[in-house]
Amino acid sequence: MSAQQLIPAEVAIRARGLRVTDSRRAVYDALAGHAHASADEVFERVRSQLESTSRQSVYNALGDFTTAGIVRRIEPAGHPMLFELRVDDNHHHLVCTGCGAVKDVDCAVGPSPCLVPADTHGFAVSTAEVTYWGLCPACAAKN
Repeated sequence: MSAQQLIPAEVAIRARGLRVTDSRRAVYDALAGHAHASADEVFERVRSQLESTSRQSVYNALGDFTTAGIVRRIEPAGHPMLFELRVDDNHHHLVCTGCGAVKDVDCAVGPSPCLVPADTHGFAVSTAEVTYWGLCPACAAKN
């Protein structure tokens, strides 16, 4: 979800049938301010707002949000799981092999899924996950 389309935490959480709690609201707000955040990064942001929160509470909220479709979990190879609020499209990611920076990239071709396999082996394909690996401009400038 792009920043322009961001809806209030309470609305997003209730719309997916979840109860709004201070912890869930704080997790949502932490992700709104930092796309592609790890669970630990979210926890640190939430803890700065809600000192009484626990790591488990944040992990539970992230799991609930993922299951409910509020957040998307991405798992770049060799990196911790990352979470983002952009769930309304089938976009992909650029990952820097130098510093680990992650950026969104819109689909290059066609409607979702962006890539159609040569042989689906009978699967009804609903999404394609593509990760582009390379060096970000800052890391490329160092080489």
